[in-house]
Amino acid sequence: MNQKKLLKYIVFAILLGILTGWICHHFFNQGEQLKQIASYFNIITDIFLRLIKMIIAPLVFATIISGIVSMGKSASLGSITFKSMTWFITASFVSLAIGMGLANFLQPGAGLHLALPTAQQVSNAALPATTGFTLQSFMTHVFPRSIAEAMANNDILQVLVFSIFFGSALAYVSHGKESTIIRLTEELSKVMFRITDYVMSFAPVAVFAAMASAVTLQGLGLIVDYGVLIAEFYFGLFLLWIVLFTVGAIVLKKDIFRLGKLIREPVTLAFATASSESAYPKVMDALTKFGVPKKITSFVLPLGYSFNLDGSMMYTTFAVLFIAQAYHIELSFTQQILILLTLMVTSKGIAGVSRASIVVISATLTMFHLPEAGILLLLGIDQFLDMGRTATNVVGNSIATAVVAKLEGDKVAETEEAPEQALINPQQEQNIA
Repeated sequence: MNQKKLLKYIVFAILLGILTGWICHHFFNQGEQLKQIASYFNIITDIFLRLIKMIIAPLVFATIISGIVSMGKSASLGSITFKSMTWFITASFVSLAIGMGLANFLQPGAGLHLALPTAQQVSNAALPATTGFTLQSFMTHVFPRSIAEAMANNDILQVLVFSIFFGSALAYVSHGKESTIIRLTEELSKVMFRITDYVMSFAPVAVFAAMASAVTLQGLGLIVDYGVLIAEFYFGLFLLWIVLFTVGAIVLKKDIFRLGKLIREPVTLAFATASSESAYPKVMDALTKFGVPKKITSFVLPLGYSFNLDGSMMYTTFAVLFIAQAYHIELSFTQQILILLTLMVTSKGIAGVSRASIVVISATLTMFHLPEAGILLLLGIDQFLDMGRTATNVVGNSIATAVVAKLEGDKVAETEEAPEQALINPQQEQNIA
């Protein structure tokens, strides 16, 4: 499907989904009926997300190996890793700081005047599991016990680690393109991209179903009731986008506008589906057209999906302080800094976990003895908040990958579809035939 047409179909699907959901909510305004109608819509959404998850692990595996092998035994892998992680850690800190600063300034939960929940209310609350998000569990979770288990669980971080080991070893023992394994991984990559095209043609239908399901259950009144909170959060995302694009413009100059234009489709898809994974193949395609070498895209982008969740991290600090304010719990500056540092660790490695931000927030509330039942204040509108933070994650990873490529000064390999403009240093221009 033509990319411009797909983008139009996705936007149309969002509007049609909201309208359909409102009609269902208005004319079938009974709890059980609404749940049943929403479950029918969810069938379509679940199928689409399952198809996306089916693609991600083998696609990451093949593209990372191809990228590492193309770098060979050079020192470029270490350089790319260092630059990527420097960006990711800095962006994580800035995102968390923006969320914390905005929550302190706007005080989004101060007007709720909620009483502290009783122990019985907390125990009866249907909350996500909060165990496992410690430094020790995170470090041990990074390294897979089995690549088959990692792929079966669609654990991108573990697949990433195995692929780095496998690709590095393959680059060491192989002798160029004549290696059968290298050819197989390259062919696997091509096949997975073709499968991706098939799956993505189904995206507008899935987007329609996702929006219709959310509005059918919650109705448009939910957006009005929580309008202030949603508006303040999206204002924070807007500030984060300004920071990301401004820093990107320092390196990419005017090309940052071209990058923004190219990633419109995957960002819109991520926003509509609230799934970064659904946008992953389209982001790779957009970055290739922008001029980022595939060997860098194949390595930095999956790494970013595990370590660079800018929107999600801004949300975690914003949400924790919102809950504390809702229950009139004062947090000192020192406590807020400790929360920020804790979230720097607990927010890593949760890519691919459904509603991962909610799980991280719930765990953080427990660590700092804040009312865990406060999560219930956010669950009703989490779908709408998740859409914005997921789109921001895609923006952050796209800019990060393009910046790392520019800093590396790599030359774009010739392809059948040449990118619009290569990310080439001025000194390199004369070397291109």
